[in-house]
Amino acid sequence: MASTRLLDHYYDGSWKHPKSNEVLSVTNPATHETVADVPLGSQEDVDAAVRAAVAAFPSWRRKPPEDRIQYLFKLKTLLEDHIEELARTCTIENGKTLGESRAELRRAIENVEVACGIPTMMQGYNLEDVASGIDETMIRQPLGVTAAITPFNFPAMIPFWFLPYAIACGNTFILKPSEKVPVTAQRIFELMEDLKLPPGVLNLIHGGKTVVDALLEHPDVRAISFVGSSPVAKYIYAQGAVHGKRVQCQGGAKNHVLILPDADLETSTRIITDSAFGCAGQRCLAVSVAISVGEIHKTFTEAISESVKSIRVGNGLDGDVQMGPVITQQSKSRIEGLIAQGRSEGAKVLLGGSTNGGNEHQKSNFVNPTLLDNVPANSPLSTTEIFGPVLSLIHAQTLEEGIEILSRSPFGNMASIFTKSGAAARKFRYDVPAGNVGINIGVAAPMAYFPFSGWRDSFFGVLHGQGRDAIEFYTDKKVVIERWQAEWSRKF
Repeated sequence: MASTRLLDHYYDGSWKHPKSNEVLSVTNPATHETVADVPLGSQEDVDAAVRAAVAAFPSWRRKPPEDRIQYLFKLKTLLEDHIEELARTCTIENGKTLGESRAELRRAIENVEVACGIPTMMQGYNLEDVASGIDETMIRQPLGVTAAITPFNFPAMIPFWFLPYAIACGNTFILKPSEKVPVTAQRIFELMEDLKLPPGVLNLIHGGKTVVDALLEHPDVRAISFVGSSPVAKYIYAQGAVHGKRVQCQGGAKNHVLILPDADLETSTRIITDSAFGCAGQRCLAVSVAISVGEIHKTFTEAISESVKSIRVGNGLDGDVQMGPVITQQSKSRIEGLIAQGRSEGAKVLLGGSTNGGNEHQKSNFVNPTLLDNVPANSPLSTTEIFGPVLSLIHAQTLEEGIEILSRSPFGNMASIFTKSGAAARKFRYDVPAGNVGINIGVAAPMAYFPFSGWRDSFFGVLHGQGRDAIEFYTDKKVVIERWQAEWSRKF
């Protein structure tokens, strides 16, 4: 029997064996086959990676932006040339469908493309004669060593919300991928060796909380980016601040969509089905609650039920599968426990609610696409992030009532509305307390040149990932005030 592959760390331009013997098995969620063993890195591993990043920073920051982005042009080509291989790797360790894996790699590539605009995006501004003979200039300079801690649900995309912007701005970078899905990141770093970046510019450390705490506490790490659950986001934001770091933390969500009576029922239903059950509901922009407004309630409930019934569940490598498993057995048990809780509190399970049929599915992490009707407003389920293939249905009499219902959520990641009324859409986008708003859009995912704008308990920080916010996050502003005169004066 072949031994399982043990992953390595990557820093100072080469692969390094872990300094700790503690490992965790990475398993395929669809088959429970072991994919690899990932080392649970130590503080010593982190310190070695940070020292490499510190050493690389002075010369990297002095490299002109035009030269730095040449590496990103090559990176874009590398990702495109290996998109099928990377998509398959992502599906094997995460469980999502091949189509979903390809799509997230496309979004990763978009961020690389946007970061190639750094020579323009990183520019400052200036003004002559702010006072007689005195000029003032604002310039941007890189921070130093930066790090990102990324989640299991998008192992190929989310690291690229941060990595290309960080290094294009002249920083060095350390990635700590989720220990549940480290193989995709490992393969991307193997490919990136072909870029011939200076040693220490890009670094990869595997592990769990020990690695996270070591990054948070290390005095030479200037900035931390995080995507994950809200409780962990709060912890990282607080600890990062205590240790004097710049921090951005994307947390959880409970996303609502309103369906008005004038909505195109067929199109809206299809989009909402994809939004709720794509990636098995394991995304922070998944629709979790559908609020039907007025007389559309009955027809929408019937339409969404028929649509959800048709979802084909199975191994994401199979071409006709539309939804894969959830990430772990623990996630499956938690999701099914929340469904049972909703039922006990008065919600009606219209579809699903248990493990997908078949002995092979019983043994793996498959959960039926589930519809819950009439979840009580006072139920904890109405504000709990399920992070699984579960859609709750709620009825509201008016648009105002629908907005009031969604406003009760402690989260503020995304909200969408389906309507043909411009007035209703404008009121919705104006009033809803969410950072990403969709109008006749199911998953309001911003393009790479816009910030990923969560609010409330969905985000902790000021500057978000992607686009111009990324440039602001990864640079310090320096204001230079200068006077060059033949005759000096003390007047300012």
